[in-house]
Amino acid sequence: QVQLVESGGGLVQPGGSLRLSCAASGSIFSINAMAWYRQAPGKQRELVARITRGGSTNYAYPVKGRFTISRDNAKNTVYLQMNSLKPEDTAVYSCNAAIRENGRPYYNEYWGQGTQVTVSS
Repeated sequence: QVQLVESGGGLVQPGGSLRLSCAASGSIFSINAMAWYRQAPGKQRELVARITRGGSTNYAYPVKGRFTISRDNAKNTVYLQMNSLKPEDTAVYSCNAAIRENGRPYYNEYWGQGTQVTVSS
């Protein structure tokens, strides 16, 4: 079984920083794109940032210049460095990855359980 486990959420003051991590474990052959999504109360889930296996990235407009997505392929881990946080960044952040398990010829999409990020004074 493949699992994605996030860590690093919490409460931070406006202007502060947090770093989220998401580690994939299990019978993994290869991981393609990895991404972070967020969902605020009463709103739809939205893509925050995405990174390909080769390191190409794209960001949602509200977080450009403040958030940085990166990955460590050797550790099957994706990170989200969040700087200059604003109250409107408050949401549950979930990681997503396209993973090919050992012995399977295709990729499946997996989700982490989510971690709460609250930006408040």
